[in-house]
Amino acid sequence: MLSRKRVRGDKRPIAVTIVAAGIVVLFLVRLFQVFEPLVRMEIIGHGLEINGPLAVGMHLTLLGQTLVTSAVYLVLSVAGLIVLIGFLRLRQWAWVMLMAWTGFSLAISLFNYFYTHANYVVMASNTIIALALNQAEVRRIFGIRTSDVEPIAQPNS
Repeated sequence: MLSRKRVRGDKRPIAVTIVAAGIVVLFLVRLFQVFEPLVRMEIIGHGLEINGPLAVGMHLTLLGQTLVTSAVYLVLSVAGLIVLIGFLRLRQWAWVMLMAWTGFSLAISLFNYFYTHANYVVMASNTIIALALNQAEVRRIFGIRTSDVEPIAQPNS
């Protein structure tokens, strides 16, 4: 039996795996948010022509709002996969993008918590991702400075 060669000498921190799992959870939630309203409004089964116009004048109808919302969640799902691939390849841009995305998503989640209905799965996943991304070993492996005296590791670009 052939043994696998180690690609790199360093082993990934467990926090990187936790972040990757959180991204997968968020991907599945966003994918559900793409298809659930389309199925509920019977767009998937019957198509657009049965449900009416997308806009009246300059205002979107409920159908138009549903399609735009589903399209946005689809773009977020695809972007999440791209960031996941970059993150698993230990790219510094993926860490920066994920940190910004997580902060923005947490702000929206807090707004939804206070003014509409909260999505607790998204809130919990984003909180876990934010905490894991800020671990010193994760920041070090991505070349993010953890202190002024600590040298920065060379990123894998």
